[in-house]
Amino acid sequence: MSAHPTTPEIARADAPAPTLASARSFLFVPATRPERIDKALASATDLVIVDLEDAVAPADKERARSQLSAWLETHPTASVLVRINGAGTAWHAADLAACRHPGVAGLLLPKAESAATIDEAWRSSGKPILPIVETGHGIDALDEIARAPGTARLVFGKLDLAVDLGLTPDESDPEELVFLPYRTRLVLASRRADLPPPVDGVFTAIGDPQALAAYAGRARRHGFGALLLIHPAQAATVGTAFTPAAAEIAWAEAVIAAAAAAGGGAAVVDGRMIDAPVIARAERLLAAAALIPQRP
Repeated sequence: MSAHPTTPEIARADAPAPTLASARSFLFVPATRPERIDKALASATDLVIVDLEDAVAPADKERARSQLSAWLETHPTASVLVRINGAGTAWHAADLAACRHPGVAGLLLPKAESAATIDEAWRSSGKPILPIVETGHGIDALDEIARAPGTARLVFGKLDLAVDLGLTPDESDPEELVFLPYRTRLVLASRRADLPPPVDGVFTAIGDPQALAAYAGRARRHGFGALLLIHPAQAATVGTAFTPAAAEIAWAEAVIAAAAAAGGGAAVVDGRMIDAPVIARAERLLAAAALIPQRP
C-alpha cells in the first residue's frame, strides 16, 4: 500500500470531479483578493490555489491569512488548495494552523528541500502536500521529497529555480531546453515514488493562447500531467492540451482491439507493428480518457 495520502475530490458542476492526482490545471488566486476565489472556482480550471506566499507582500501576510479564513467560514461547501509560506519563515506555523480548516484540500509547500519539512507540514495541517521544487537543494533531494509520506504530487517552480541556478528562461521556445534536465528529474522521481505525473510551472504570457498550447503540449509530451496557471483565461487551453483527443482515443482502441485479435501474436495498426510498450501506452491513454471529457 502506498504511503502517500489519498487525494481528495473537489467538486465541480460542469465536469467530473478532479482529484489532486487527475487535475490538469491549478489556478493561483491572491489571498488578498478573496472576491476572486469565487470567480476562479467558476472558471474552467480544475483546482484553485489561494496564495499566501509570492502574491502577498510581507506587510500583508497576516491580513491575507485572516481574509482566507473568513472566506472559508462563509463558503462551507467549497474546497481550495493553499500555497503557504515556506518552512523557516515567520508565517509558516500560523499558515499551517489556519489550513487545518476542512475547506482546505491540500497545501503547496514552496522551496521544498527535505522530507522533514514535508512531514512537519503534513502532520501539522493534516493535509496532503504538493511540494514545490524550485531550488538546487530541492532538485538534489527529489527522491527523498517524492517518497515523503505526506507528498501527493510534485510541482515544478521554474522561476525561482532559474534565479537559484542562474538560468535564463526563454518562453519563446516552447521546449524551454534550459529546464529540460530538471523537469526530467521531477518526472523520474514521481514515477519512482508511484506519484501522479508532476505539475509543470507557469507560463507567464497571459494573452498568447497559441504559445500556451504549445507550452502545455510540450509539458504533456515530457511526462507532466498538469500546469500551474496565473489567469483564468489560460484554463481552457491547458485543459484541452492535457486531455486525450478523439483521434488519440480511436488509435488506442484500435491498438487494444488488434492486440486482442492477435491473441498474443504480432499485430499491425496504421502500418506500424504494435508490441507490449505500445499496448501499455494505449491502455494508459484510455485510462486517462475515462477520468476527463474527451475533446474533438
